[in-house]
Amino acid sequence: MGKEATNQKSQLAITVEQLIAVNPYNPDILPDLENYVNEQVSSQTYNLDANLCLLRIYQFEPERMSTPIVARILVKALMAMPAPDFSLCLFLIPERVQMEEQFKTLIVLSHYLETARFRQFWDEAARSRQIVEVVPGFEQAIRAYAVHVLSITYQKVPRTILAEAINIEGLSLDKFLEHHESNYGWVIEKGQGKGQLITLPRTEFNHPELKKNTADSIPLEHVTRIFPILG
Repeated sequence: MGKEATNQKSQLAITVEQLIAVNPYNPDILPDLENYVNEQVSSQTYNLDANLCLLRIYQFEPERMSTPIVARILVKALMAMPAPDFSLCLFLIPERVQMEEQFKTLIVLSHYLETARFRQFWDEAARSRQIVEVVPGFEQAIRAYAVHVLSITYQKVPRTILAEAINIEGLSLDKFLEHHESNYGWVIEKGQGKGQLITLPRTEFNHPELKKNTADSIPLEHVTRIFPILG
């Protein structure tokens, strides 16, 4: 979820940033941008701006478009949810390309994620492994997004709902819960079984009373200014 970060940029990443800064519409930088997409995949890093730049160049050089590269860009964008990166990228892809089967599948996957239909998402992803598994870290990123959605929706989530959302069951789910209990403040109800509840950390989303309503609060200095007028 979100943009992946690295502590140290690669030489290619630095080169691409410099090329984009000079002229982001120069078609001569297209090979460097494509190589950078492949590097993002292999190193599990992410640069939305560079990917958008490549898609814009493809618009002006449609005969040079690489559909495998475009597919990888869209998969990486899915992994950045809840950021709107997928829609930003899709807007730059011609409709005729979007009608290809692999892109139609990615659009369906995006829709399932946006509407939190996680069971349908995982079922479709399982049928489309040849598309999504070329990008390492895909399942982990989607699970992080699913946890994010649950965290802003539930105060307590049933084990069955969590298992469906992240597509993990059994001992693997137990290990997942233990990790989040130790590192993220989750509270796991004692006992086992499908009825087990997980209490998620309090946030302004799952506990609205924590949200500060700035619209209802008036700074003291504004109140003191009103008194002379009323007098």
